[in-house]
Amino acid sequence: MSIIYPGAAQIDEAAALLDAGELVAFPTETVYGLGGDAENPDAIARIYAAKGRPANHPVIVHLAPEGDPAYWVQSLSPDAVKLIDAFWPGPLTLILKRAAHIPAAVSGGQDSVGIRAPSHPVAQQLLSAFSARRSGHGGVAGPSANRFGHVSPTTAQHVRDEFGATVHVLDGGAADVGIESTILDLSRGFPALLRPGHVSPQEIADVLGVAPRLADGSDATAPRASGTLKAHYAPRTPLVLLPFAALEALLASHGASSAKKIALVARASSAGEWAKAPGVHFVAAPEDPQTYARDLYGLLRALDRANVERILIEKLPDSIDWIAVNDRLGRAAAAFEAQE
Repeated sequence: MSIIYPGAAQIDEAAALLDAGELVAFPTETVYGLGGDAENPDAIARIYAAKGRPANHPVIVHLAPEGDPAYWVQSLSPDAVKLIDAFWPGPLTLILKRAAHIPAAVSGGQDSVGIRAPSHPVAQQLLSAFSARRSGHGGVAGPSANRFGHVSPTTAQHVRDEFGATVHVLDGGAADVGIESTILDLSRGFPALLRPGHVSPQEIADVLGVAPRLADGSDATAPRASGTLKAHYAPRTPLVLLPFAALEALLASHGASSAKKIALVARASSAGEWAKAPGVHFVAAPEDPQTYARDLYGLLRALDRANVERILIEKLPDSIDWIAVNDRLGRAAAAFEAQE
């Protein structure tokens, strides 16, 4: 089913709300963002309050395609220019030193700032309309439009499920990418991957001629960045992520007589007879990383509504192709590890 995008009047209304310091949820190619004027500390505070987000956890500034990234940072390094030329508009966020006139609130008090230019046409229209109201320099702070730590929204309905009628929502259909942007830190003189996403480490290396450092938990000097807490992206239903052999023991102990079914998300080749077992709500996992990423958050939200006792997810291959999906699933599972 095709989506009818918002018209010019709706875009202008949303831009006016942002200009007045109000919040607007808007679609991007990754997930839906909860937007506010990135240079208005009161608007940024409203974002944090609506999400229940810690005030030291930075948000990403979204720019119009014609926006000037140099306005937001102390300087654009040659590496930043190369990456902007290669991947913007698109799902790549760059962390650079924040310009002195940009409020520290948007960075969680840090001296760096995350910026990106989304490719979704509705996001671009909104950002352009808002930027025009700010002499070409408007930017929209936009973390995912959900309660902090929970599953990110990939449709307008997901946003409404989170916030009801309290937030103005622009409907741009389902997100194409489905997981948040790649975050690359350039603020310390070398490229470092802080959050994996659709733009892969290899694609970054191809542009820069050097591979980015990968996050391994040992980089104590790395700036804080969106979506990098150990526990994040979690459904409300307890979730376990294990190799399939370990999941079989949990499936066997569940028993068909339990009051609720147990959800199993696994490759059909792994699931075997468990796919048809009594008491099991089986979902065949996508076989490729891009499809898995696009479907992941919608799947987790659907399983929250399915009245299952627990969500069992087969651990994915430990390869660079799966790094982004593994990251999201690992953080989702971490939210329940203390309960095990």
